[in-house]
Amino acid sequence: MHDNGHENGANGNGFASAAAIFVFDKSLHVLCWNKGMEALTGIPAAETIGRPCWEVVGGHDDRGNLLCHEGCSRARMVREGRCVTAAAMHARTADGRRRLSFETITAPSQDGPLFLHVVHDAPAPEPASRPAPPGPAPRLTPRQREVLGLLADGVPVKTVARRLGLKETTVRNHIRLLLTALDAHSQLEAVARGRAHGLI
Repeated sequence: MHDNGHENGANGNGFASAAAIFVFDKSLHVLCWNKGMEALTGIPAAETIGRPCWEVVGGHDDRGNLLCHEGCSRARMVREGRCVTAAAMHARTADGRRRLSFETITAPSQDGPLFLHVVHDAPAPEPASRPAPPGPAPRLTPRQREVLGLLADGVPVKTVARRLGLKETTVRNHIRLLLTALDAHSQLEAVARGRAHGLI
């Protein structure tokens, strides 16, 4: 594809469109970050090309939970060829964060499918009352809080173990104790409860 007669290359502006578009491949690496994306986010294409899309976008939901990470469900679904609805998230920009809507389009290519995100501003979410967490915050050890913080950033268990210099089984024991302390049934719920209690 071309943009003003130039091949799609390292500048990442090869998709001629008035819309803000970025493209990634099956390995989730950004191949194109067009001029619309540069204008919308303030991030130049040179800082995005070749990097994982989840690392570039760094999307969070309205409660601050991490959406974009190595194993995010949205990326998994589009790679499986499933249609996904447009999603709003708080994405990284040069100035901080901006609430944007991402619509995903799958396009065939000789080297495998390409995934295009058409991006535009998303309206502010409806105000919702956030229930106060029940009871006082549970007491966590410094190590447990460290593990919880990494889980909140979407870091996989193996990587948590490597970063903290622990065995994977030790990290899993910390997670099991976290689930008990936070009265949670999953890591996602533990992170949500940890945020509600101000532990993250």
